[in-house]
Amino acid sequence: MKTEHEVIDNFLPKEYFDELKKIVMSAGIPWYWTKKINKFHKEGEGDLSSYFTHALFNIRLDYIFSTYYHHFNQFYNYLNMKALVRMKLNLYPRTDTIEVHAPHIDYDYDHKGCIFSFNTCDGYTKLEDGTKIQSVENRALLFNPGIEHSSTSTTNAKGRVNININYL
Repeated sequence: MKTEHEVIDNFLPKEYFDELKKIVMSAGIPWYWTKKINKFHKEGEGDLSSYFTHALFNIRLDYIFSTYYHHFNQFYNYLNMKALVRMKLNLYPRTDTIEVHAPHIDYDYDHKGCIFSFNTCDGYTKLEDGTKIQSVENRALLFNPGIEHSSTSTTNAKGRVNININYL
């Protein structure tokens, strides 16, 4: 069965996209190493399934994590959000071959998701039905993150950089 999703290129206006990309790709933003991509990653699968994150917001902890959060609040309008559940930046380091990470779900309740790419590379998001959504700068993947999906690394850029937004 085909996984329902929508891909929107040039999702953000160029000026706003350029502003966010400058922030995300700058040396000033703090990135935090995360040992496991997700809870389904098994120890002993190698160190290639680690990545860097910058948490902007998480409703479970009921506060804004980052002083950078306000730069990203226009996503509320572009996604027609009623409520934000989680917003985090991801940086998957370059690897020699594409590493497909363990399939996972974000949350086990009905909600919406957006994976928005800040750079173009050969990394992608793989949906439950096998569909691969390539990482293209200023591209948004809108889908149900309550279905299994996988992230990947990249081989042709220094890293794969995106923002993962879970919302209602």
